[in-house]
Amino acid sequence: MGHLLLVCTLLFHVFSSVKGDFLIEGLRNIQKRNIAEPVNDIEVYSINIDCKVISRFAHNVITSRGVNRANVSKEAIFTVDLPKTAFITNFSMIIDGITYSGVIKEKEAAKKQYQTAVSRGQTAGLVRASGRKTEKFTVSVNIAAQSKVTFELVYEEMLKRNHGKYEMFIKIQPKTLVRNFQIEVHIHEPQGISFLDANATFITNDLLPAVHKIFYAQKGYVSFKPTLDQQRSCANCTTSLLDGDFTVTYDVNRESPGSIQVVSGYFVHFFAPHKLAGVPKNVIYVIDRSGSMWGTKMKQTREALLQILEDTSEHDHFNFVLFDHTIDVWKPSLVKATPENLMEAKDFVRKIADYGATNINDPVLRALELLNKAHELNQLPERSVSLIILLTDGEANVGETVPEKIQENVRKANKNGYTVYCLGFGYGVDYGFLEKMALENSGIARRIYEDSDAALQMQGFYTGIANPTLVDIKMQYPENAIANVTQNNFKHYFDGSEIVVAGRIIDNDLNFFSVDIQAEGADNSLKYSENVQLQEKDGVSKQQEYIFGDFTERLWAYLTIQQLLEKRVSADPLEKEKLKQQALDLSLKFKFVTPLTSMVVTKPEEKEKEEETLLADKFVEGRNIIQTSHSAVLQHIKPITSSSSVLPIQFDYDPHFVISVPSKNDALCFNIQEEPGVVLNLVEDQQIGIAVNGEIIGKKETGNNVISKETYFGKLGIVNRNLKLRIEVTTETITIMMGKNKKEYTWGKKTSVKKEGLNLVVNKKNNITLSFGEGAQFVILLHHFAKDDPLHTDFLGFYTLDHHKFSARVHGLLGQFFHGIDYEISNIHETKNPDKPDATMKVKNKLLTVTRGSQKDYKSDYRNGKKVPCWFVHSNAEGLIDGTHEDYIVPDIFYIGN
Repeated sequence: MGHLLLVCTLLFHVFSSVKGDFLIEGLRNIQKRNIAEPVNDIEVYSINIDCKVISRFAHNVITSRGVNRANVSKEAIFTVDLPKTAFITNFSMIIDGITYSGVIKEKEAAKKQYQTAVSRGQTAGLVRASGRKTEKFTVSVNIAAQSKVTFELVYEEMLKRNHGKYEMFIKIQPKTLVRNFQIEVHIHEPQGISFLDANATFITNDLLPAVHKIFYAQKGYVSFKPTLDQQRSCANCTTSLLDGDFTVTYDVNRESPGSIQVVSGYFVHFFAPHKLAGVPKNVIYVIDRSGSMWGTKMKQTREALLQILEDTSEHDHFNFVLFDHTIDVWKPSLVKATPENLMEAKDFVRKIADYGATNINDPVLRALELLNKAHELNQLPERSVSLIILLTDGEANVGETVPEKIQENVRKANKNGYTVYCLGFGYGVDYGFLEKMALENSGIARRIYEDSDAALQMQGFYTGIANPTLVDIKMQYPENAIANVTQNNFKHYFDGSEIVVAGRIIDNDLNFFSVDIQAEGADNSLKYSENVQLQEKDGVSKQQEYIFGDFTERLWAYLTIQQLLEKRVSADPLEKEKLKQQALDLSLKFKFVTPLTSMVVTKPEEKEKEEETLLADKFVEGRNIIQTSHSAVLQHIKPITSSSSVLPIQFDYDPHFVISVPSKNDALCFNIQEEPGVVLNLVEDQQIGIAVNGEIIGKKETGNNVISKETYFGKLGIVNRNLKLRIEVTTETITIMMGKNKKEYTWGKKTSVKKEGLNLVVNKKNNITLSFGEGAQFVILLHHFAKDDPLHTDFLGFYTLDHHKFSARVHGLLGQFFHGIDYEISNIHETKNPDKPDATMKVKNKLLTVTRGSQKDYKSDYRNGKKVPCWFVHSNAEGLIDGTHEDYIVPDIFYIGN
């Protein structure tokens, strides 16, 4: 089981009033202020994070208070990062003593209210966006002069045990000094707390005294209450040290394998046996090595696999199936993890290279065949766990390419019920496809984010399933005495995790509650029994109610909703509708914001304006949340989903520039309109002596008539002054000039050039990969058309894969974005084209009108490309880029300045 993350990112800042207030994410570099001189006259004087945990179920209240000391109204923004697995249960704003509360409704009903508000001309907005581990709740409101505002958000979640501990991850980012800042975590565990710890990434010696932690018997307490002086980044600074992760970890005593809690007619059963021998694993790693895995992704995959092999137990068996448009199997059958086999496997992994297209269907079926054959020939231990781990970064584009057919093929071939785990690397994958295929085969799907820690993410996933200790776990509860029990049969139990079952007791005369558990261990069958006296247990739970109410009922509802939604992914249409209704009824009854409900917030505006209607929606990983079934904000924003890649910085086609903004899971894009023959500077770093320039070409002409004004890049010049190197890339040739030496290559055949500081590979009629050592890696794509094509001409696309080598002085149309860009989006509103809403972007202290649109990424699919949603900046990116686009016109393709 993965561990739960309790994430509370606090951001409360203001800017001058702009119509509407949809915010994707607040600025990272908001000016810090002195408490005596609040920015924009808004003073945030209190932030309180109150977390109460009883028997793993967390109830969290985030409260922030501010006052507008200006003589005019100001807009305040409240932002919280919360775990993707959490359910919001309440939100309220108190303004001038009046409380404005959110109301949780069925999604369609909320959508109608939202659309009614829009049709009346009122502004409306969404208060949720998503990140890696979290989803962002954001709301803004205009505060009258000299008025106060209080924001309060409540959400709940069950802490999952992972690697032998429960973890609460609280992201701290107030972006200002706060007079009263505090975190308090109260924990009550009837089993008793075995250890409790608290740490923060930003802790200094001055901040250490502000952290308090104590536990005794069943209770634990952590607090963090820094004074103003302790918050300062230096003695006289007005900037805050509080920027990072605050983490609370703990575990409970395990004198017996399980624990049963009963409160007000509901039970919850925790089961986590320890000190058991490991059950051998039989693992086949199905690894995507297609061309889209080039560069950093392939390097990180090799790094993760090498560490996984290092951690493999000698009683395990394993094999590798590599795939692009072809399949390579390492060994004819699974082999035991002996030191010799592991050493040979590491050599094999180190040589994995990327090439070709993506065929997902055949390699998974081949892995199933290998497992079937090994079991039929008794090559594997009788008591063992068989797993397939699929890692891919794209969608199937050769062989069987229909996702539903691939899922059907795998389901039919997996007659022996092996577990299939699916890891989707980046945003180019069809996450919904992977999730359904995994769930249909007793596994789970997990996204691996394209980041510097991608290898650690893969290793972390493996660690969670590395040591199975029980299989085929069956949990039996009193017959005719309980109802509405959550999942109580489990395929595996992994060491360091925990199984949780909850249900309702319907026999009011029941004196004793018992559970019998049967499971298969490494050496034999095992049986466990638990038995508790209800009156006594209920009496104990009365002592726990000081924390919050009937937690077992809410925990049962939370688990039930999660499991109903999971079953719904792979259910047939009739069953899917039934499961949806059950989950919806529970969501409304317990006031949870789930994928089936939305929270409607009606908020006040300035006196001359009407009220504003906001919606809080639940993020669903890998699903397009603009669809009616997933979101009530169809007419607002089209965020990046699993079917769209989050890109590196690039240009391609017409020429379109796309700037990835990973912190927002989003992108910005713009076009540069210039005449053919003009050369534009794309990247220039005089400190390290590297520049990239591109010459514009036009479309084909027929006679004297230009068919289109569209333009492209037809020639690129790359300069490395330190290597005395110049590279000219056209649609016909690649010319490398180093000193007095000159060598010309064509796109017609695969070529590899390795010199000191340079690694260049020409993939025949496809792309060039180019790197100047670590931290400067590019891909140049060739878009090739038939010579008799009446419209199209060959042109080039340029993608940066790694640019961390470049200095802070790097510039150019692309280079200026290598070290990030901050912006805010607000006032999203419809246009004549409902799929392309306009919005206001605040960037570099300017307000720009931008349009939601999309550009194509050809890096992983160079023929058809993949659409990438982005905010389009008009007028040759004026206001986004430094200066105007004319400032980037240079005399020739090898220009690098002085």
